[in-house]
Amino acid sequence: MLDARQLRYFLEIAKQGSITAASQTLGVAQPALSQQLRKLEDQLGTPLMLRQRSGVVPTEAGLLLAERARRILDEMSRTIDDISTLGSNPSGVVRIGLPGTISSMVSLPLIAAAHKLYPRITINIAEAMSGFIAAWMAEDRVDLAILYRDIGFPGFQSDLLLEEDLVILSNPDSDMAARLPLAAMAGQSMVLPSKGHGLRDLIDEKFQSVGVTAGVAIEIDSYANIKSLVANGFGPSILPAHAVRAERDAGTLSVSQIEGDDLRRRVYLILPTGRPVTRAQMVVADLLRHVVTDLIEAETWAGARLLSG
Repeated sequence: MLDARQLRYFLEIAKQGSITAASQTLGVAQPALSQQLRKLEDQLGTPLMLRQRSGVVPTEAGLLLAERARRILDEMSRTIDDISTLGSNPSGVVRIGLPGTISSMVSLPLIAAAHKLYPRITINIAEAMSGFIAAWMAEDRVDLAILYRDIGFPGFQSDLLLEEDLVILSNPDSDMAARLPLAAMAGQSMVLPSKGHGLRDLIDEKFQSVGVTAGVAIEIDSYANIKSLVANGFGPSILPAHAVRAERDAGTLSVSQIEGDDLRRRVYLILPTGRPVTRAQMVVADLLRHVVTDLIEAETWAGARLLSG
């Protein structure tokens, strides 16, 4: 039967690539560590490490064990922490994946609220596009996430939080009206995210549904660069309203609302259901909902409206 000590020893050997180095790190005699590795291989009935002159490397079985061992030890640590802190303030590290545009609004108020209400919780925030964050959730590299789409993986639930308006942005010297139908973009050479980006896929889908064919002058996945290119006359674009609020107020971009065929994007809070959730993760998920609600009610998240379902 596997025990936690064996798994910790094995992970350190795999990390160091050397039994000698692992023994020094762990403070365990090398013969004893070698014996534990052989015992583990005997228990599982397969080699876990390939012995080489320069050290050891995991076999296919070793790689699988390393992946599962990390999860097992993490879960043991979480369980011990939850039980030991039951009845007191929750503690622990909560890892959150956020798209960059959402992180710029949510991270500061979330961390500030958590620091005030739950001082024993540490929040780690990782920023990336939704596709990367979804993969991190599946790999247990983040505990919670906000995505621009339903995650679509078993073992997770996607709680609909809100929808946000998308707007047309153009050079301030352009003659675009304050309100435009999406059909007005027909024939325009636009600056858009590349294909495969969630926003681009949504725009293409909506264009197709209303029979619009728009040219693409430039493809680039950075919102900051899209805004700069539009401001410098390389063509119009479509972005979330909150992402261009500062430029609209400063007069460096002209912003047009989309009328008729409204173009909106939905935002989801992603929670794991296929693995245990700690008290810290639960309270932070609730705190995320409150922070998002406050941002919308204060109109900081421009063009957004709360949803549920």
